[in-house]
Amino acid sequence: MSLKVYSTLSRSKEDFKTLEPGKVRMYVCGPTVYAEAHIGHAMSALVFDIVRRYLEYSGYEVNFVMNFTDVDDKIINKANELGRDPFELANQYIQQYKSNLDALNVKPATKNPRATEDMPQIIEMISQLIQNGSAYEVDGDVYYMVESKPDYGKLSGRRLDTMNAGARIQVDERKKHPMDFALWKAAKPGEPAWDSPWGKGRPGWHIECSAMNMAHLGEQIDIHGGGNDLIFPHHENEIAQTEAVTHKTFASYWMHNGMLGLKSEKMSKSLGNMITIDQFLSEHPGDVMRLWVLNGSYRSPLSYSDEVIEQTEQVYRRLLNAKKPALPGAVGLPEEKATALAAAAAQARQAFKDSMDDDFNTSAALAAIFELVRNLNQARSDGATEAQLLPAREVFNELTGVLGLQLEEQAGKGNAADPFIDLLVSLRRDLRAEKNWALSDKLRDELKALGVILEDSKDGTTWTWEQG
Repeated sequence: MSLKVYSTLSRSKEDFKTLEPGKVRMYVCGPTVYAEAHIGHAMSALVFDIVRRYLEYSGYEVNFVMNFTDVDDKIINKANELGRDPFELANQYIQQYKSNLDALNVKPATKNPRATEDMPQIIEMISQLIQNGSAYEVDGDVYYMVESKPDYGKLSGRRLDTMNAGARIQVDERKKHPMDFALWKAAKPGEPAWDSPWGKGRPGWHIECSAMNMAHLGEQIDIHGGGNDLIFPHHENEIAQTEAVTHKTFASYWMHNGMLGLKSEKMSKSLGNMITIDQFLSEHPGDVMRLWVLNGSYRSPLSYSDEVIEQTEQVYRRLLNAKKPALPGAVGLPEEKATALAAAAAQARQAFKDSMDDDFNTSAALAAIFELVRNLNQARSDGATEAQLLPAREVFNELTGVLGLQLEEQAGKGNAADPFIDLLVSLRRDLRAEKNWALSDKLRDELKALGVILEDSKDGTTWTWEQG
């Protein structure tokens, strides 16, 4: 099957076709850098890293741009509270976020533009909007005129008359329509400001992404991504601004990930209930966070709890165990079983591709990988040699690599029970040497009840966590 992608704009899955054969132009809205990044930011970054990785696996050359909003009311307010320079503060959080993404094995973006570095392009785009009648200047402020775009609201499914009737904010009487939004804000005392044709000031949030998008990817892109909390007004306004300048369809596919919830509550800085990426990584391998994201649908809400992460830790351990070498003294599989293992690997690869081609269905893709794990473990138990296991394990490494999983043992990050399991297995080995079969079998059965599977061979006993 060919790749299908769900687009928020059409509210349906569409066949994926790029503007330029074999190449993907992809823009994802990055964070506003005024505090430490939390696991909600990580969730979105991981979603689009996985999308990018699969597109590259499928043969596309991906030009991946993720911006940083480094001038904003929140940054200015935070800097004032701390007595810091806002640009210095923003840069500190940018560098910390990049370090977080590296720890999560998120591939670096092709480009990370910053609003402060693309100010000429922002000012030029605002000028074009004024010139073509889509925007107007009032007392040093510039506003986009929403009524100039007949299809304004097409992404979110909202209508202007409904927005107007439901407005609860204080209306600026200088606006031609209550929903007109700021492209340029006149300078206020103590705030960063740039020279412009309308006087000193700084850009509004929405115009920054439109200008950076056009500067680094061109007038049209294939995929625009971000959290579903950005659909309105941010992405709606991006469409309005960009298409008012280019008179072309801005993005072919609008992809939005679901929000992260802490138990039953949305996680956010404003609610004060966030878990930072640094906090998470101090307790868990980065693969655990990636597996947690992979196990759901990127478009659905994702719930965070200690129980969920504990379960994900066990999934992680099962994947690690799949990389164990052949049993000591393995004599090899008969030809029919070796052939069956090769067929299972090929089938897993195809099932993986079919799942990912269905709008990046990562949970189904993981299921295909775990079916391969089951076959690998069975072959190992049946006495497969390392040479016989290698081809299937290479497929396992290939598929987990596409998902960005590293699956490397990390010092201090293993299952705390492992040393005790090793001790019990050693004790059982002594019991078997003494021919105390009853107690040896009892210990084996007790361990199995705890999810530990023992594998006996003439050269000793190995163990693994039961595959779920």
